[in-house]
Amino acid sequence: MKFFLFILLGFSNVSVAQSWQAELMAGICSYNGDLTQHRISLQQLKPGVNLNLKYNSGDYLNFRIGIGYGKIGADDKNNTSPGLKSRNLNFKSDIIELNLIMEVTLFDPDTYTSYPYVFGGVGVFHFNPYTFDSAHKKTFLQPLSTEGEGLSEYPSRKKYSLNQFCLPFGIGWKMPLNAKWDISYEFGYRITFTDYLDDVSKTYINPSTLAFEKGPEAVQLAYRGKPTNNITGRQRGNPSIKDSYYFAGIKISTNLRNLFNRSDHRYGY
Repeated sequence: MKFFLFILLGFSNVSVAQSWQAELMAGICSYNGDLTQHRISLQQLKPGVNLNLKYNSGDYLNFRIGIGYGKIGADDKNNTSPGLKSRNLNFKSDIIELNLIMEVTLFDPDTYTSYPYVFGGVGVFHFNPYTFDSAHKKTFLQPLSTEGEGLSEYPSRKKYSLNQFCLPFGIGWKMPLNAKWDISYEFGYRITFTDYLDDVSKTYINPSTLAFEKGPEAVQLAYRGKPTNNITGRQRGNPSIKDSYYFAGIKISTNLRNLFNRSDHRYGY
């Protein structure tokens, strides 16, 4: 994070006279995974913000570096499938993302005052799923190895990292707000390479093994449905589809020279 902020400050110091823009987007963030049935659910929408530094290299290509923050989460009680509702799992997580993205303008900006654009790039993000136990205590899930991740009895289930790569891509529409500011609407989807944004992926492990290795709280949070004699090996999630998340919102942007220009125009300076 400190390195990223250093880069932003360095760019801002050398680029005031160049074609650099600052962008701020505020809107929503959400996810798709093992606790969702629909691509977009109003019950899952949570706040998200993005801050970008963009270089306009020409009429059609722009490059930007950005940082995003959002919240994601889901709850089986909001699903309609009886199997998912009876599983009774839920989670929340903060997402912090750093990205490098290329924008492609689809119409000539010298001809049209408003126009669509598409974008794609690479990014890294941090997440840390948590829930609240029966005593309403906030509990992070990754250390509990709820599906046996990192336990010697399940050598094929490695501990998942809380820092992952992603591939951001999406669409937007840009238009001028006034002489100095532009406004855009943007939707950006993130392909990830993890199935553990929600701490759910494969099958239930033996509760006795989990209790011995991680304690009774891990057993309680691995399966929160009605008591049953045997859940070992039963499906908990779908490992064939990776989790994903997205940002959408309204974005305002301006040239950096507008932010750093301290001339007092009231006196003609």
